[in-house]
Amino acid sequence: MSARTIDQHRDAVEALLAPLFLNRATEELPLSSSRLTSDADSYRGRILAQAVDSPVALPPFDNSQMDGYALRAEDLAAASTLAPATLTVAGRIAAGDPGGQLLPGTAAPIMTGAPIPAGADAVVPIEQADPPRFLPQDSDGSTAGVSFLAPVQVGSFVRTTGSDVRPGDRLLDAGTRLGPAQYGVLAGTGVTTVTVLRRIRVLLIATGHEIRESGESLAAGQIYDSNSVILGQALQDAGCTVTAMPCRSDDAADLLDLLAGAPEVDLVVTVGGVSAGAREVVRDALGPLGVTFQHVAMQPGGPQGLGEISRSRTGSSTVPVSTVPVSTVPVSTVPVVTFPGNPVSALISFEVFLRPVLRRLAGLPGPDRELRSAPLAAPVESPAGKHQLRRGIQRPDGALDLVGGASSHLLHAYATATVLVHLPVGVGSVAAGEPVDYWSIDD
Repeated sequence: MSARTIDQHRDAVEALLAPLFLNRATEELPLSSSRLTSDADSYRGRILAQAVDSPVALPPFDNSQMDGYALRAEDLAAASTLAPATLTVAGRIAAGDPGGQLLPGTAAPIMTGAPIPAGADAVVPIEQADPPRFLPQDSDGSTAGVSFLAPVQVGSFVRTTGSDVRPGDRLLDAGTRLGPAQYGVLAGTGVTTVTVLRRIRVLLIATGHEIRESGESLAAGQIYDSNSVILGQALQDAGCTVTAMPCRSDDAADLLDLLAGAPEVDLVVTVGGVSAGAREVVRDALGPLGVTFQHVAMQPGGPQGLGEISRSRTGSSTVPVSTVPVSTVPVSTVPVVTFPGNPVSALISFEVFLRPVLRRLAGLPGPDRELRSAPLAAPVESPAGKHQLRRGIQRPDGALDLVGGASSHLLHAYATATVLVHLPVGVGSVAAGEPVDYWSIDD
């Protein structure tokens, strides 16, 4: 069987996950300052599933835009430098105080955000008063008079009720990504819950008899599990909720047992066990359940797999249907995407095939990396029959330096890279100075 092209496999992954776009599950997200700070991750990058209309006006009352004096504009109608208008100073009004009533011929010291008292229709900033400072109050609460040297327009420095939002106005449309300003306007209008898209639930299974958790002592032939961290972070950045359950075995039965104890999810992603070795645990376990495996003309990341596995629901677990009695139906299916096990192969496979569709599902901006062009700083050779993706760094002059080699185990080089350089099928070599396409990956 001939190798698939990158585009063909990307299309197959998108078709596999297309049902996830239909009838997206939603959930209620409570809004409070304590929850937003104590459980910040639950609120990051959420997408509204339903539009939100304002239950109140914003501002909810007329209030002062400045520190100054609230007064009646008509009391300053004749004010001038030669004939200042002097008003009696009333009691101070701070933010959070009731506005009260302002009598004609008086001016109330008022702070920014404080309610405009009934009878007042303008605010004069403190800098424009004479004296240009708030006067101390006497023991009986009175102060000396304050003078004004010019008229003032009605409504000056008054933030009127509903000038930002009126009751019933549309605050945010469905599909809006919630960030600081959006959460702020929801909180400011007293909204306590919103309906958001539920994050795609992913079961991530890194496989291999050799992998161990960081901090454990390694025996001969064993390595630390970086794939669970690599793909776990990549999936979360793409808007998913991730359950990582490594399979430290090359026995198909052990992988099936792990799946039997897993929670219900929307997608299963596996790493490793998909090549042509004697014991390929993912191929051995999931091939009989409906996952197909093929080679993609790509380097690194050639071995790929995808499909759906039937599952029966017993409690909260997702159980491969072949492992339970027929009487335990109902049965549904879950999509599975499988990646090769070398860390660079796994991460590049995610970038090429899964990241775009997951970001679209999550409603995140920029689901597709922008394809740009820049010259190579040094010549490079590439297998003409494969689309090679090389790690690199863009220099200040715009040229691209490749870092590390083409091998799929060179994870440190990936960690220092800021771009992925594309050398497509049919390109055997590129000379220094020739333009190549690349993706920026330093976001």
